[in-house]
Amino acid sequence: MSNLSRRDALRLTGGIALLGSFALAGCGRSDDTTAKAGAEPIASSPATGTVTVWAAQGDADVLDKVIKPFKAANPDLDVKFTLIPNADYYTKLQSAIAAGKGPDVAQFFPESQAQFLDPSILRPVPDGLVDPDNFFTSLWDAGVVKDVAYTVPWYAYTYALVYRSDLAKKAGVEAPKTWDEMVPFFKALQGAGAAHGLGADIGWDIFNGQDAAMYAWQAGGSLLSSGGEWTLDTPAMVDAITYNASFYTSGTADTAGPGFLDSQPYFVSGRTATMITGPWVIGQLDAAAKKDGWTASHVATAPLPAGASGSVSFSAGGSWGVLADTDNADASWKLIRYISSPSTQVSQYKAYSSLPAVVSAWKDSAIAGQPLLDAFLTQLKNTRAFPQVSTWPQVATRLGKEMEAVAKGEETAAKAAANLQSYADSLGTGTE
Repeated sequence: MSNLSRRDALRLTGGIALLGSFALAGCGRSDDTTAKAGAEPIASSPATGTVTVWAAQGDADVLDKVIKPFKAANPDLDVKFTLIPNADYYTKLQSAIAAGKGPDVAQFFPESQAQFLDPSILRPVPDGLVDPDNFFTSLWDAGVVKDVAYTVPWYAYTYALVYRSDLAKKAGVEAPKTWDEMVPFFKALQGAGAAHGLGADIGWDIFNGQDAAMYAWQAGGSLLSSGGEWTLDTPAMVDAITYNASFYTSGTADTAGPGFLDSQPYFVSGRTATMITGPWVIGQLDAAAKKDGWTASHVATAPLPAGASGSVSFSAGGSWGVLADTDNADASWKLIRYISSPSTQVSQYKAYSSLPAVVSAWKDSAIAGQPLLDAFLTQLKNTRAFPQVSTWPQVATRLGKEMEAVAKGEETAAKAAANLQSYADSLGTGTE
């Protein structure tokens, strides 16, 4: 599955910076091309003309094949795909939009699309195009600003606990259900033979910041106030950073590794026994073990252990939007409507293992028959969207650095939260 590749590509090329603020309001556009909320519903007549689609390499690699039935049913439509390397995607898209040379349809990532959610950049989703209730709530919410939806979810992922079931059985333990049970669980797996209980993320970057946000939610916190101001120097954030650091200070995780490229080999070899990660690993572990069936006999999954306020995780994946200055909005939305149907999302899963953003598609036997995905479905039903403000990626990246200092004993969690608040206040939210 591509999500890991996107994460890897961003780290390998320093592409995190491209997720920063994006101030394009009005760039390369005239007022008369700006879409308005409450647009006319899209009819069921055949789509015609040409639709240009830009997407990041990965899940979209198979999309031309997946939409063959749509193209057959709309013979007077020409869909032209441009696939761009993950690490370059937002940079190229931003530049094209600023120059007024963007595509008709563009892919976005719900966890980092806030800078595009503006009527000068994207058209609001037409009334009745899709039913918002069909999607995981947080994925839909990630595309909504001031009650206007700008994107439609495509595929979904979140984090859950992936662990060595054989070692857990040997140790006589079950998956942890609460924070307090987490480190003892890791230690039990170490007692069963693992060098470390957790193969932790040591990138100390935006992805660690996303983890801390997730833990802060679990501790009962929020990242923004109801008035839209950063609320990061809080007891919940201190608890979140402390909880993450406990994996290292307890000796159940190592600040020196594994790196992201080594995470699966370490897990397969027993050097680590647990990962807090996304569903893509399920389809990759047999290859890492070089043995068909290894995953089924060695791996289990579980929802994330609950903090004081539950087991909430974050939602992420892919989404689609139509640019404000498209010349063929009608056909563009018809294409997105087709991609968003349950049957098409199942076809996408079969072609690339992209997990559906439409909840009902998970009932298909191709997905429902994969028991290791159950924990991810459970978790997706209890997720939140990251703050839909343009400076969140920068704040999350700084949070990752603060987490490193605490994990290595160089700073207290309280100081890290205070530093983070000061940094976030200096940036604002990009909405002032």
